[in-house]
Amino acid sequence: MTTRTVLAAALALAPLALTLTPVGAHAAETAGAPAPSAGQLAFRDLFRELVETDTSVATGSCTALAGKIAARFRAAGFAEDQLAAFQDPAFPLDGGLVVTVPGTSAKAKPMLLLGHIDVVNARAEDWVRGPFQFIEEGGYFYGRGTSDMKMLDAIWIDTLIRFKAEGFKPKRTIKLALTCGEESGARMNGAKWLAENRPDLIAAAFALNEGGNGATDAHGKVLSQSMQTAEKANRNFELQATNPGGHSSIPVDDNAIYELSDALARVRALKFPVHFNDTTRTYFAKVGAARTDALGAAMVRLAADPADREAERLVASDRTLNSMLRTTCVATLLEGGHAANALPQRAKANINCRIVPGEDGDTTRAALIEAIGDPRMTVTPVGRVRPLAVPPPLDPRIMGPAEKLVARHYPGVPLVPAMMTGATDATYLGPLGIPTYGVPGPLLEPDGNGLHGLNERHSVEGAYRARDFLHDLVKVYAAQE
Repeated sequence: MTTRTVLAAALALAPLALTLTPVGAHAAETAGAPAPSAGQLAFRDLFRELVETDTSVATGSCTALAGKIAARFRAAGFAEDQLAAFQDPAFPLDGGLVVTVPGTSAKAKPMLLLGHIDVVNARAEDWVRGPFQFIEEGGYFYGRGTSDMKMLDAIWIDTLIRFKAEGFKPKRTIKLALTCGEESGARMNGAKWLAENRPDLIAAAFALNEGGNGATDAHGKVLSQSMQTAEKANRNFELQATNPGGHSSIPVDDNAIYELSDALARVRALKFPVHFNDTTRTYFAKVGAARTDALGAAMVRLAADPADREAERLVASDRTLNSMLRTTCVATLLEGGHAANALPQRAKANINCRIVPGEDGDTTRAALIEAIGDPRMTVTPVGRVRPLAVPPPLDPRIMGPAEKLVARHYPGVPLVPAMMTGATDATYLGPLGIPTYGVPGPLLEPDGNGLHGLNERHSVEGAYRARDFLHDLVKVYAAQE
């Protein structure tokens, strides 16, 4: 999942809550908890191998992990013609794998399971536990990728291997694409490469991807499950000030660092307008109605009237909900000057913007320029530019089974369509005409599980529950004619 500020991590739907009891690694932490089943232990071992294989762009290799995954499929009885390894020869560390399970129906179109196996860089010296060690402690699995997104990768792999062991014959062909480069794209992006070079490998009626989740409170209660049906676009802009500079002993007010600092203050103050789409309007109305507090009432009022300023003020006080309301831009990198005893000739900052559907890079850049109001500053688009995401339809053949299975696996918890405030590889499937849904199941706590940060984790019981839920969901979709 991309830099991901993921939606709905802290929605207090207490009346609709399901309690998860943490399952830890030690006897003192697991008193009264059932021992993992053989299937759960096999899944845990698979999950461990994925996490402990470093696939960060700085120090790892996706190609190595793709080879290990292929070996597991071979050991499970998959034929060689079901496994298609791929890579760009120019980027030998960024390989991936496509697995195909043939369907029995000539009428049913294929479905695609999509997952990126690369992870965000991690500096071991900053972590309490090693980022590429899989540690179970206090009811959580720790390690880089445990939430983004190697748990879901492990579930996709485990599901297909379970189908094989169960003798399940899908009507739809099931394709699994495990790709590299989603997190950084510094060398290549595997989903983009497949879309441009081997679209036949991933052609499908629809795809299931990261992006949905189960929102929890800080005490293990599942508050809602969401199907991601929209996402923001990710754009970076370089904000730069230049100056002739000179000797630091004779300073002047015209200073590139000061100019940049003034511009950044204006960017910080910039608030984009509320911009709902069908998904977010539905989300705010349904989730707000389920709450019993002032924030819930404000969500409902704002969904009905985006011009309600008092409702906007209340809703925007929640950082997650605020990010769903509007485009956001934030400074993420800073660089300036060339010597300790010289006036700076150049100062620049990276501004990372997450853009709501209906707006784009051009409108966002124009808003930044207007807010900064300084013609000396340049605002230049930089970095990888993904296609704009294409929101999938709320297809009852997709949403219906998910609602029924959420009711079975998470009793009393609502399923709602939602917008992801980050960006995913779904953007590369839209131009191929493949509607892509971010599945419910994986759990997010109010602090975001350490996604892209330190000490990333996922709840143990939540992982096992998501494994069973998504196994059943994929089976239902695969059995459709």
